Amino acid sequence: MIREYDNLEVWFVTGAQLLYGGDAVKQVDSHSREMVEGLNASGNIPLRIVYKGTANSSKEVEAVMKAANNDGKCAGIITWMHTFSPAKMWIKGLQALEKPLLHFHTQYNAEIPWDKIDMDFMNLNQSAHGDIEFGHICTRMRIPRKVVVGYWKDAVAQKKIAVWARVAAGVADARNVRCLMFGMNMNNVAVTDGDRVEFEQRLGYHVDYYPVSSLMEYYKKVTDADADALVEEYKRLYTIKVDESGEDVYWEKVRNSAKAELALRRVLEDEGATAFTTNFDDLGDADVDAPDFCGFDQIPGLASQRLMAEGIGFGAEGDWKTACLYRTLWVMSQGLPKGCSFLEDYTLNFAGDRSSCLQSHMLEICPMIASDKPKLEVHFLGIGIRKQQTARLVFTSKTGFGIKATVVDLGNRFRLIAQDVECIEPKPMPNLPVASALWIPQPTFETGAGAWILAGGTHHSAFSYDITAEYWEDFAEMTGIEFVHISKDTTIESFKKELRINEVYYMLNKALK
Repeated sequence: MIREYDNLEVWFVTGAQLLYGGDAVKQVDSHSREMVEGLNASGNIPLRIVYKGTANSSKEVEAVMKAANNDGKCAGIITWMHTFSPAKMWIKGLQALEKPLLHFHTQYNAEIPWDKIDMDFMNLNQSAHGDIEFGHICTRMRIPRKVVVGYWKDAVAQKKIAVWARVAAGVADARNVRCLMFGMNMNNVAVTDGDRVEFEQRLGYHVDYYPVSSLMEYYKKVTDADADALVEEYKRLYTIKVDESGEDVYWEKVRNSAKAELALRRVLEDEGATAFTTNFDDLGDADVDAPDFCGFDQIPGLASQRLMAEGIGFGAEGDWKTACLYRTLWVMSQGLPKGCSFLEDYTLNFAGDRSSCLQSHMLEICPMIASDKPKLEVHFLGIGIRKQQTARLVFTSKTGFGIKATVVDLGNRFRLIAQDVECIEPKPMPNLPVASALWIPQPTFETGAGAWILAGGTHHSAFSYDITAEYWEDFAEMTGIEFVHISKDTTIESFKKELRINEVYYMLNKALK
């Protein structure tokens, strides 16, 4: 079991009724237990599935849905109609349900027993009937849910359930995320700002400003011994590369970065926060020559890189939306092999059908996506309130296909934009000592970049090699926000139509409320 999923589970509720007698319900119950045991034993679903019995009446449905709401371990509910389950009995329960819902359209037996089938078998095994009845009431009630169709022993169906379960875990975690803003949004940037109250109402994330002066109190208390111990960890994990700074400056800056990391770790732990933002114009005392100076010597890039690898959400320049989204991405990705990171669109490379966009930032790219062992380097960074040398991990990303995602505030709603990208090998960049990725937006550079801009996308994103648009679509469904996907099939014409239709939908939806 993955650590972040240890205290979460998914409930499995089977729909039935008493029309066919108690013996039939016993068979339904027996089949359901066997199916849940098989799903758990498959190894394909990261959250434990807990069988919660058959629901045979409106009172039983309502009771199990309310129990799910009140159980902090329950990340969501899977429903399956073994036999015919009259959908009116699900109304009150569905009205009460506040957790994510997956409707599994399956059947206990894979094939019809052609030579033995009789009316008793037909009456008992009515998923084709019962699931359609249940689906109708969900649609009539406008209940957001995921529908998975397939045989319960089939790995394809199990893996679709696994996607939903991972996203449900991310949504459950989001309701407990506290993001600290060390400094505020920078330089009047609109795309990284938004309505933090609505953000919490809709998505669950709680975002607080945290004074850098208070962070500096933690920084003052970091001992040299603690910093030296962390530096030894750096030596074990990374390739040490002393460059133009020289040995003395190199180790001084690395030790300062270790102190910054320890200070950040301690304040995040004490504040119960799992995400943060930084601001390179707010790093503590302004006067570095003052005798009692206390401040970071530059933006704490190395600390941000390492904390992201451990699941702490991060957003640069006060970008609290991306910090929170990265935390959820990391939770959803647990146990998957290739990694995820915060990234920023930096500069374009026009090269015909291989035109691409360089992804980087000042320093803060997660080493989980590195193609090789990162190098620990110290170089000058001439931006922000401090223009000094500072430490960072330098690497290039793995190649292959992935997906970037962002959330934007459009005033009347949040929009989640996801785009498929292909990470390719960059040429050497000897004068740009930062971590980076180079990708081609899908379906082509021109269409992909144009669609992202038309959708109002940000220059920051949460990127993953492991997940797909299906994850983000499920996330948007669970949280009730708009979702658009830019893929290999996107055309500008069809995408603009989709955006216009969505605009009308959300305007009418708001007016009707």
